[in-house]
Amino acid sequence: MKTYETLSQAISGLQGLGYTSDFNLRREWIECQSPSRRLMPDDFHVDEVHRFEGMTNPDDSSVLYAISSPDGIKGLLVDAYGAYAEAVSPEMLKKLHIDSRTDH
Repeated sequence: MKTYETLSQAISGLQGLGYTSDFNLRREWIECQSPSRRLMPDDFHVDEVHRFEGMTNPDDSSVLYAISSPDGIKGLLVDAYGAYAEAVSPEMLKKLHIDSRTDH
């Protein structure tokens, strides 16, 4: 897995690898606008996780998830680090848990 210096470099690099859909986080699922889909935690796999800390403010941290589904949808989910913790279901929280062995 490649290491990226910035969030924008990671987004560009992963889009080049086919992660072209944009995902939005909801309480029980992630949502894709094109194609229009709702993916429950069992319907997708987190392929890569990249964490970025703000240069001037550590509170500006974000996490980029490269996500794929068995039916071929590949896309990206960007979230503020830890912000989802109280806004999503326990199943979604478990699925998006950042394992220190896989984050960058």
